[in-house]
Amino acid sequence: MTTNSQVTTITGRALPLIGNDIDTDRIIPARFLKCVTFDGLGDHVFADDRSQLNGEHAFDQAQYQDATVLLVNRNFGCGSSREHAPQAIARWGIQAIIGESFAEIFFGNCLAMGIPCLVADSETVATLQAKVQADPNASITVDVEQRQVTCGDFSAALTLADGPQQMLTGGTWDACGQLVAQADAIAQTVGKLPYVGWSAA
Repeated sequence: MTTNSQVTTITGRALPLIGNDIDTDRIIPARFLKCVTFDGLGDHVFADDRSQLNGEHAFDQAQYQDATVLLVNRNFGCGSSREHAPQAIARWGIQAIIGESFAEIFFGNCLAMGIPCLVADSETVATLQAKVQADPNASITVDVEQRQVTCGDFSAALTLADGPQQMLTGGTWDACGQLVAQADAIAQTVGKLPYVGWSAA
């Protein structure tokens, strides 16, 4: 497995998205699910919310452009199980999400893409959101290995189950990457199977 798939730390600026129960239909409205590929979905993340706020949505505000860490509240990613939601967030530029809680399927879809979703208590999330609002240029580091977040002189513990943490830091979240990396070994195994290539005459 190459180290390119390993997710250990993410450092960058953050984007605070305040609100509970933000569902996948808000993250990427259903009309954008007709795409054949996920290309371009980042342009439409929170499309309806953004159009209603006329440039005041956090994803539109200039100070949060190029952010790589998303700070959310409770039950983020609830609603339908569409994998387009994490795809849209990732293609906008987000590489890690810290929140009070996540919908289970959304969490799994993020994990399958190598996007860590780490849980923090409400006080930690509120503190981080307030710090970033006060100083949008503040650097934030999400340490997946240590399960910790640091922003300036503020540091707090994060929660991530052992299984997902090991998948991210070991690079094994990338199922396709693992197959490609083991192509030679797979070919050797296939060559030893007596039934491969067999057909009834």
